[in-house]
Amino acid sequence: MHDTGTAPPSAPARKQDAETAAPHDDGKHARRFGLPIATCLVMGNIIGGGIFLLPASVAPFGTISLVAFAVLTAGAIALALVFGRLAARDPRTGGPYVYAREAFGDFAGFLAAWSYWITTWVSNAALAVAAVGYLDVLMPVTDHQWTACLAALGLQLLPALANLAGTRYVGAVQLVATVLKFLPLLLVAFGGLFFFDPANLGPFRASDDGALGAVSASAAILLFSYLGVESAAVSAGEVRDPRRNVGRATVLGTLGAALVYLLGTLAVFGTVAHDKLVGSTAPFTDAVNAMFGGSWGGTAVAVAALVSMVGALNGWTLLSAQTPYAAAKDGLFPSAFATKRRGVPTVGVLVTVVLASLLTVYNYTAGPAGVFEVLVLVTTFTATVPYLLATAAQLYFLASGQRERVRRGRLVRDAVLAAAAFGFSMWLVAGAGYAAVYQGVLFLFAGVPVYAWMAARKKRAAHRSPS
Repeated sequence: MHDTGTAPPSAPARKQDAETAAPHDDGKHARRFGLPIATCLVMGNIIGGGIFLLPASVAPFGTISLVAFAVLTAGAIALALVFGRLAARDPRTGGPYVYAREAFGDFAGFLAAWSYWITTWVSNAALAVAAVGYLDVLMPVTDHQWTACLAALGLQLLPALANLAGTRYVGAVQLVATVLKFLPLLLVAFGGLFFFDPANLGPFRASDDGALGAVSASAAILLFSYLGVESAAVSAGEVRDPRRNVGRATVLGTLGAALVYLLGTLAVFGTVAHDKLVGSTAPFTDAVNAMFGGSWGGTAVAVAALVSMVGALNGWTLLSAQTPYAAAKDGLFPSAFATKRRGVPTVGVLVTVVLASLLTVYNYTAGPAGVFEVLVLVTTFTATVPYLLATAAQLYFLASGQRERVRRGRLVRDAVLAAAAFGFSMWLVAGAGYAAVYQGVLFLFAGVPVYAWMAARKKRAAHRSPS
């Protein structure tokens, strides 16, 4: 990761480095992320609570689903490497927004920021609602509608308070949450090797689909397991030595998540009989019970899942404010989003908490006919729009022959990586399904009037300012 494939920084790039290296206000509470924290941010955001259901979700396709895991991991690593290249060239907060705007102009940048912002606050609501299900294993909260609702709101509020306290506390929470959730996951992943029984694996191809069809079908379920790979790039302005550390953290975090995904799924496959796993609603619980006996596995897995989701909420809350912050500094989001205290864009955090909380309340009051599930599905599309724009920006930088951005000797390698990452992003879009893409496009178009208003204000301000 020392060789980022970029030329030495130009004068403007050195200026950006100076800006990103400037100390934050309220230095006692603001602390820039080192490589370990940045890596935890990536790993924590990639791995939420979905891992605890993944083995059962792909079990109907057989162990061929592990092939899909390998293919997806290769695509995710390519995307991680591209983000590392882009962040090394432009280490400002905002990630995909920054790259898309520089390559294609304000409108493309706005679409990346708008799409990513929608993804973050809707995902926070979804994570909190899902976390309540695990909390109920430890204490009864779902017996009453409003008790469950208040629990979900509380789970969102705690990470928000950590964010408002400053980046120092965001990093601490992220580190602790990552360690606590990985210990039980690694226990199953590596401990399962000692209890592994090949007879439990079942058939290589359990469905009636052909090999390619089975890989594609299982990949469609697994595709979104790697959302969050951009986390370090989005927060590049908060990372120490971002030209060096963002790329490293992105690749290390993605590899760490991939290792846990693959080994954890393999361990569950080998410890839980295939017939039982297909119908399991708590595969990791079944694996722990099979390995150590008793029935305490449910509690252990519930604690791990709860910690995992709180850690993901902590990281996504920070990211929900970073992209609007970068766009607001360029006049493409309301200026209030550019307010920063203790290293954190506080207005962005507060707005995200309010919107996610309103959506959470709606989820518990609208009943089964609500649109909550539809909105969550839409985020699987909106999350990939910034990926497509960022990888397209890298292709643009490569094809335009701008020497200060890419070394000629690395052109072929970087072009192959960018093309692979773009293909992976397109695969993500395809995996979202027709309904999600259709509705996601409507969400994007809903942002067009916002862009028109902000662009008009920006132009008026430019005319009023002295030349």
